[in-house]
Amino acid sequence: MTGIILAGGRSSRFGLDKVRATINGKSLIQWAIDCLAPLSTEIIIVIGLEDFFAAPSTKIQVIRDVYPGKGPLGGLYSGLLGSSFPRAIVIGCDMPFVSVALLDYMTRMPSVFDVVVPRTGKGVEPLCAIYSRSCVAAIHKLLERNELRIGELFGTVKVRYVEENEIDGLDPEHLSFFNVNTLAQLREARKLAGES
Repeated sequence: MTGIILAGGRSSRFGLDKVRATINGKSLIQWAIDCLAPLSTEIIIVIGLEDFFAAPSTKIQVIRDVYPGKGPLGGLYSGLLGSSFPRAIVIGCDMPFVSVALLDYMTRMPSVFDVVVPRTGKGVEPLCAIYSRSCVAAIHKLLERNELRIGELFGTVKVRYVEENEIDGLDPEHLSFFNVNTLAQLREARKLAGES
């Protein structure tokens, strides 16, 4: 299984490079790596054209987005193209509290599904999901048409939604879906992590 971290987004609302922002002395990217490591044979970090990021380990591959400026869908496409395995766990670099138990549960879903994605009362969580490499052609078509919402993909492939009642047993507070997009959210994340 490949672990893919999407780290190519602009940090415009954040005001600085959020990949390197820290919680309890650990960078957001390291939080993502630590989450994926127990479940992944390889880890790929997808960065934007303008970004520079050195791989923290020889077991981690850093690749540039094939479709720069196309948001998470372009990063997803690039990561799946670079993957050596038929399925990949995909998370955003700004999600420090993704539950390994939830990801593990999703990896155990039958491989007949092209996508396994959590769905809560707040909506679908496409950046905490399992994607099959078989999605590459469908993603490419969306990118070519400039349809950049990952949700557009779900109407064209076989999807298994992980429902709220399933999530509740693995991540009762739904912290897996907590994003750090602003400095206020970074402060909140630090508080949640017990940082003084």
